[in-house]
Amino acid sequence: MKKRYEAAAKLVDEKKEYAPDEAIATVKKTATAKFDETVELHLRMGLDPRNSAHQVRGIALLPYGLGKQVRVLVFAQGEAAKSAEAAGADFVGSDELVKKIEEGWTEFDVAIATPDMMGKVGKLGKVLGRKGLMPNPKSGTVVAGNDLPKVLQDARKGRVEFKLDRTAIIHIVVGKASFEPEKLMGNLSSIVEAIVKARPIGAKGVYVRSAFLTTSMGPSVKLDLKPTLALTSS
Repeated sequence: MKKRYEAAAKLVDEKKEYAPDEAIATVKKTATAKFDETVELHLRMGLDPRNSAHQVRGIALLPYGLGKQVRVLVFAQGEAAKSAEAAGADFVGSDELVKKIEEGWTEFDVAIATPDMMGKVGKLGKVLGRKGLMPNPKSGTVVAGNDLPKVLQDARKGRVEFKLDRTAIIHIVVGKASFEPEKLMGNLSSIVEAIVKARPIGAKGVYVRSAFLTTSMGPSVKLDLKPTLALTSS
């Protein structure tokens, strides 16, 4: 593994700031593992995670998906549960799902809940919170029953959440190394546009300090901020 990484690292100029298309081409070359590596974006933000006015959280819809089947779970009952089932949710339920998760089961990628279920879902915070699966109104995963079909459709396409962590960094998946460059660029553009739009009103000065693309097992490639932050999904 060390030799493979060292060979990949030689493909990256550590002193260079890469334009987005160059960075994508480079990370694809460095993805030499035996599995299809995930391409990730890491942004160091000019924000204070301890300041409530600096919190960043939102969602980005990836036009070319995540490169995997997304398993969606919905906490709902009554007509909302029927709507979720009709829309193709993988798992739908109420008390029985809460109990199953309390016992340690988390074989799903996205969890959505209707508002009336949050009293029951709230006690799963320790389990779902650690895995980034807790339904939250701010991330658009606590929705009314009539909105479930659209939210489910978005989750299937490649709905990814982002938020500022305690070290002032945002980590987010862009796609798979096997994706064509144009698809990775499309996903990256959607992510950057969403994060730029999510800038807190209370944030002053430099919003994004640095940005890097990397793969699961590869070296980081530094992005040139000016063309990167100018990306839009249109």
